[in-house]
Amino acid sequence: MKSLYIWLGAVFVIASANSQNSLSGTVNSLENEPLSATIYLPHLEKGTIAGLDGTYTISNIPNGTYKVIYSLLGYATVSRTVLFSEGKEEIVSITLEESAVEIEEVIISTPFHKLQSDNVMKVERISMDQLKKQGSTTLSEGITNIPGVASISTGTSIGKPVIRGLSANRVLTYAQGVRLENQQFGDEHGLGINGAGVESVEVIKGPATLLYGSDALGGVLYLNPERFATADSLHVDLETTYFTNTLGSASNMGFKTSSEKFRFLLRAMYGTHSDYRTGNDLDVINSRFNETDITSGVQFQNTKLKSTLRYNYNRSNLGLPESLGETSSSRELLAPYQEVDNHILSWDNVFFFNNSSLHAKVGYLFNDRREFEEAEEPNTPEMDEAALRLKLNTLNYDLAYHLPLMGKFETIVGLQGMYQTNENFGEEILIPDATTKDIGILATTHYHLEKLDIQAGLRLDNRVLESEASGTVDDPEYIPALDRSFSSLNAAIGVKWDVTKQLLGRLNLASGFRAPNLAELTSNGVHEGTNRYEVGNPNLTNEQNFQTDLSLEFRNDHFELIANGFYNTINDYIFITPTGTFIDENPVFDYVQNDAYLYGGEFGLHIHPHPLDWLHVESSFETVTGKLSSEAFLPLIPANALTNTLRVEFNPGTIRKDTYTFIRLKNVFDQSNVSTFETSTPGYSLLSIGGGSSFQFKEVLLEGSLTVNNLTNETYISHLSRLKNDGIPDIGRNILIRLKLSI
Repeated sequence: MKSLYIWLGAVFVIASANSQNSLSGTVNSLENEPLSATIYLPHLEKGTIAGLDGTYTISNIPNGTYKVIYSLLGYATVSRTVLFSEGKEEIVSITLEESAVEIEEVIISTPFHKLQSDNVMKVERISMDQLKKQGSTTLSEGITNIPGVASISTGTSIGKPVIRGLSANRVLTYAQGVRLENQQFGDEHGLGINGAGVESVEVIKGPATLLYGSDALGGVLYLNPERFATADSLHVDLETTYFTNTLGSASNMGFKTSSEKFRFLLRAMYGTHSDYRTGNDLDVINSRFNETDITSGVQFQNTKLKSTLRYNYNRSNLGLPESLGETSSSRELLAPYQEVDNHILSWDNVFFFNNSSLHAKVGYLFNDRREFEEAEEPNTPEMDEAALRLKLNTLNYDLAYHLPLMGKFETIVGLQGMYQTNENFGEEILIPDATTKDIGILATTHYHLEKLDIQAGLRLDNRVLESEASGTVDDPEYIPALDRSFSSLNAAIGVKWDVTKQLLGRLNLASGFRAPNLAELTSNGVHEGTNRYEVGNPNLTNEQNFQTDLSLEFRNDHFELIANGFYNTINDYIFITPTGTFIDENPVFDYVQNDAYLYGGEFGLHIHPHPLDWLHVESSFETVTGKLSSEAFLPLIPANALTNTLRVEFNPGTIRKDTYTFIRLKNVFDQSNVSTFETSTPGYSLLSIGGGSSFQFKEVLLEGSLTVNNLTNETYISHLSRLKNDGIPDIGRNILIRLKLSI
């Protein structure tokens, strides 16, 4: 407690110092017409919108060198680097060129906060607004619209991200700037995050150990929280969506206000769904679920400090479907089902010095997972107490010092760590009580030339995992105590080359590692979620990988072509394999290790011919193959997919603003490259259509959209569906009606 008081005292002492820098200027088109563009300093989370005359002013800017982003729909985004010092007013006037390319955003998940076109790593980014316009039912479903990203699903309520064939503890999720820990080792353990409080999603494909440590071996799903309102403004919005297939609804309301130094936001969401219906008009019994989500945040900022405190609470009540049946509109959960509470508290501080800054971030997460089983005897009441209850407490911290510029070098050194405890409170023991301690040190630098950017880094990690014994020695399900330590040294280097004004190339080489998780090390019992008896291996070692990633992007006024290819080798890959034996009629599976490799890529085409700027033809193809060194295929590898979209964007009028319509066809191919305990999955095609518009009435903005997913009511089963073994198809036709009112 004393150290906390010292920390708080230091924060407010630094906050008391103050010096004034400001930025002003004008934004015009090539025809010298004023533009109401957005001006944003991502490092400071400060911004404004230029007036009708194109002029803008941003004050209260700390000393230092910061990127300033100028953006407006229909114009190419511009980035400028500006040095602020000695309380001066910097004047920057910008001319924007018309472009059919979407507005370019700053990438937050990588350390130097650059525009995607300036970033050395290829990072996919999509806003929540875009996902909603595409007709996404949930966040976990929405991210599958990003090429190279899939989801292991349990009905419509539970989804786990898969990035280029890797999932679970090989993919790290970040929310509110801190790593999300929610027992992600389980296939039926969802994200525990709702999209209502999320601004955008970024995906790093491939090893991100340099930035995030263990569990980022396969990639990172980075969820950017909702932005605060701009200075001296107040914003209120109400949004609701109706889903015809599940007779479901999801509504949220947000409020945010900001002064020059203080900002506040609050958002509350509730959603409820009955059982979903398949394409052959059968209901999937107990696929019903409901969710409550609350997000809040407060921020203080002056020229010496930016301090942000955020909190998110999510309660998910999730039915676990096991069979098909007649139509039911009931929303009352049947056993088996889950109740999951997820709390995320983050405190992010940035201390600004002359030409350098210190970022200090602390996160506390509490995950309370309760799983209820069916009654053991027929015609008896269902269990009132959770058969499985796990409480996971996680404290993580992240210190990063951004050194002063040294010529063309931007350099960051950092320290990251985690302290985590897992406790059991139910009858069943899936994983034992345990403590995990992580610490990692890193250094990374970025070197900028006119047409060439180079980024490199080095990181050293150590994880200590200690677990308690569970049961008695003569018990067949006895789990002995464990005390293991795992260490790894990793490096990454990348190059971005502007070959011509239209052609850009990226080459990234990176290593990564993952320490084995508790389930892999200690399991000894039936995992109800997978209907198998799992036996862990306490002698497992680190997974260590190396990935080569090559990206080429060609853009001109009419045409975009993107090609990404990767080759990923993983030494000592951990996987589960059947032994051929049974315990109490449950097949026994062991955790073992062998070398593995994955390869594939994503390819995209976007045609937007001038002068038909309103027409967009988009196509993407994604493929991944995963094998063990024995040439046996890896499990849970998504099928190849081709997605084609025709999108029309209408020119805005006086009252009518953003208006669009689209038609999308997704072709998923047969998946016959399966592991020894999987079966092949036939391909399928999903046709979706939709459209929407917004209307501005003075200070009121009204938005509406209608989307029809699976228009032809196709009956299909995804290869990554956990319901596949029970022969249960995925969701049939679903019409989404969305309305949003903003003031």
